[in-house]
Amino acid sequence: MIIDVHSHLWNFPADFSADFMAQAGRARPGVAVDLSARRADYLAAATPDTRTVVFGGKARLSGLWVDDALIAAQVAREPEHLIGFLSLDPTQPGWLEELHFGHQQLGLRGIKLMPMYAGFSPDEARLEPLWDYAQNHGLPVLLHSGTTFIAQAPLAYTLPRLIEPVALNFPRLRIILAHLGHPYEGECLVTIRKHEHVYADISALHYRPWQFYNALMLAQEYGVWHKLLFGTDFPFTTVRSTIDGLRSLNGMLEGSRLPRLDEAQIEAMIHRDSLGLLGLA
Repeated sequence: MIIDVHSHLWNFPADFSADFMAQAGRARPGVAVDLSARRADYLAAATPDTRTVVFGGKARLSGLWVDDALIAAQVAREPEHLIGFLSLDPTQPGWLEELHFGHQQLGLRGIKLMPMYAGFSPDEARLEPLWDYAQNHGLPVLLHSGTTFIAQAPLAYTLPRLIEPVALNFPRLRIILAHLGHPYEGECLVTIRKHEHVYADISALHYRPWQFYNALMLAQEYGVWHKLLFGTDFPFTTVRSTIDGLRSLNGMLEGSRLPRLDEAQIEAMIHRDSLGLLGLA
């Protein structure tokens, strides 16, 4: 079984501002990314046994707002394949009510945050009710971590180290740092090594193979392969492309004396029971 812990669903283009879409062209220079996030396109490039964590996103500052009801409706259509997460923008009024509604009424089982895109820092004291609720109700929290193509999204709020006070104060909370914190992979890896229930996903990295190789080699040297979760970041890439990218990393080293990634660990990551680790089994 494949568990994809990072996949998007939204109404395109209605859920985006014109400014967001104009800037999105910087996401993968030279590659025209189709942001429509059609479920049929996802399934066409996934294995039949894939289970997927799916969410929208809320970040008023950057021009993205997806109603959690859309996610809940899709999960209801495919309960055997999808696990839905709600999204929050804590800079906007009513976010705590949205948390309660998304979990208690819509039945969504985790939380997606976009600190940089929305313009808040994960270590702000005003977020304590969020972390407390998530820990007490077993809701894992996945945070965008790392770079962005949106000019007004502050890089200061995306550093992996910002989650450390949360991990210390809420030690039972499951946390996932997205994209291995790219390009702050080293900081991400030392953070997940320290804290038992803090993980990182490897979504949207395979198309930067040299950086990806170095990040995974650092994970290998730190002994934290077991803290890495498989994810895609669909529609920016797919399950099949991500698996192929992972399996091809050692191939680019042919003719060199560079150290190889442990291929057994790569396969273990691809097939990791991430739902069990996150309390979602």
